[in-house]
Amino acid sequence: MTYKMIVLDLDDTLLQDDHTISLRTKNALMEAQELGVKVVLASGRPTYAMYPIAEELRLKEFGSFILSFNGAKITNCQTGEELFSSTLSPATVHHLYELSRRENVWMHTYVGDSIITEASNQYTDIEGEITGLEIYEVTSIVDSVKEPVVKVLMLEDEGKLAEVEQRLQQELAGQLSVMRSKPFFLEFTEAGVTKGTSLNHLIRELGIEREEVIAIGDSYNDLAMIEFAGLGVAMGNAPEDIKEKADYVTDTNMQDGVAKVIEQFVLKTAQPV
Repeated sequence: MTYKMIVLDLDDTLLQDDHTISLRTKNALMEAQELGVKVVLASGRPTYAMYPIAEELRLKEFGSFILSFNGAKITNCQTGEELFSSTLSPATVHHLYELSRRENVWMHTYVGDSIITEASNQYTDIEGEITGLEIYEVTSIVDSVKEPVVKVLMLEDEGKLAEVEQRLQQELAGQLSVMRSKPFFLEFTEAGVTKGTSLNHLIRELGIEREEVIAIGDSYNDLAMIEFAGLGVAMGNAPEDIKEKADYVTDTNMQDGVAKVIEQFVLKTAQPV
């Protein structure tokens, strides 16, 4: 099979624990792009927070794309055009806020290129560190969200958030997509919006078949695209239930897992796309 697209989660997949790309992985990705393979970044991160990585990999030059906010936005790196955008209404955000109060968990969302929360907490601080976005404490999320937002996060320790996830997936079934991107991040987007559905939208635009796509990830918000792609790859550091649903399991993010997939499935049998 000649693969025409490689779709990559960022944290704990493409990126090492210090949030950098290893030299081996970067070289493999650049060689794949020189062959005409599209490299697509797919993350729960906001678009703004993904641009530095897109620039490092020269995605603008190679005419590639960013799937941000867990697939709620698709951006053309070459033109800056949004090919797809999904949002949550203020009323939905306000309802999620009430649910977060009921469940006694933290909550934050995004206004412009900033994170807003009612109270400082260690989990929102982690999101700020990962994304580079400013965090603003507001008196009231309900009063602050007057326009649609792309997604909402609820945050707590892994044990408690797993229970909240299970309850809210049942309660909000058919209304919202509910999934964890990290053990302590529970993400809410419009119903039916996942990295998998956005990937499907993108390849239809480009005339690429799903069998020609490699998707690599490590977490539950990656599962939809791992199951959708022709070759769905789980990282060696992924949970066991993610690995079980993947077509292939590679090495960890600290052992060049992404590079090893590209070298084996793209470069070893390299033919220009």
